[in-house]
Amino acid sequence: MRLSLVELTLFLAAAAVAATALPRCSGGGPAGRIARASWTLTPGVLNPAVTQATIASTICRHGWTRTIRPPVSYTNGLKAKGLLQYRLRGPPSAFQEDHLISLELGGDPVDPRNLWPEPYPRASAVDKIENDLNHRVCTGSLSLADAQDRESALKHRDG
Repeated sequence: MRLSLVELTLFLAAAAVAATALPRCSGGGPAGRIARASWTLTPGVLNPAVTQATIASTICRHGWTRTIRPPVSYTNGLKAKGLLQYRLRGPPSAFQEDHLISLELGGDPVDPRNLWPEPYPRASAVDKIENDLNHRVCTGSLSLADAQDRESALKHRDG
């Protein structure tokens, strides 16, 4: 199995973070605290159908993400498990089961290593950032790999 540069970078970063035994999550719930994605639990996984060469027919095609978005019945099960793994408190409705690498930037739609319970209202704010990164990729001002790296860093560092 060959890893892309982004996947290799994510793997090496996850190994480095795991070796330092950092806590898996900051905060205990959505009440004003930020939960950061865990490198160990949610390293991020890419959709192999999305590459720099295929962006015009995938992430830059209007409506494409609707064709690959998993059903809520699938993500709700992952959210319940993720809330326990991340030790987050609060009702499930206070969280969005979010893609670490968003569908808009070529993240895998169903791999559990690419999904995590992100608290509201942070999840809504991050959606705007994801849309901006997608726009920049689709207009050619940012490469797909750079956008994916920025999104990963944002969610692992800032929640």
